Amino acid sequence: MKGALEPGAQLGEAELAAHFQVSRGPLREAMQRLVSEGILHSIRHRGIFVTELTLDDVVDVYRSRSVIERGALEMILDDGRREATYLALEPTVLVMQAAAERGDAAAVSDADQQFHQILVESSESPRLIRAARTLLIETRMCLGALQTTYDDIREQAQEHATLREAIRSGTAGEVQKLLAEHLDDAVQRLRADQKTLSS
Repeated sequence: MKGALEPGAQLGEAELAAHFQVSRGPLREAMQRLVSEGILHSIRHRGIFVTELTLDDVVDVYRSRSVIERGALEMILDDGRREATYLALEPTVLVMQAAAERGDAAAVSDADQQFHQILVESSESPRLIRAARTLLIETRMCLGALQTTYDDIREQAQEHATLREAIRSGTAGEVQKLLAEHLDDAVQRLRADQKTLSS
């Protein structure tokens, strides 16, 4: 899910079935799953809509991600997966840095998502991976706002490069602190951006 539909948009079953070239049965099943995951919501006699995330929702998403990603990181550090994770993250960090140099905020955000997905997948925990999947979709729903809160998107790329290096050679405490600060920083930037918009 790439965040191509605006929050609050109503989803027409016939149009989506035609667009994705699928029958309505599988489409209904997919939509109901997204409703159960909170990505979509259903209003009786009106239809299915893309969920609109409030600032409180976004804060909740990032706090939940922090718990899951820190758990994944703990498993990586405890189970001797530092080097494998470091190597797995390399292509994404390089893509992010190149995109940042070009000034391509959308590509930086895509690589940001990929980085965190790879981080959780590197834990090799099916439960953490499942839990993170929904949160990363919800993050995608609010990344449009995050793209514009960095004064310089090269800073966003550098945060991920620094975190990757720490995974390889930092102490467990240092790496956990960097990850927590990285996710908390996103929330603080969103809050500051929200205050600017409302003043």
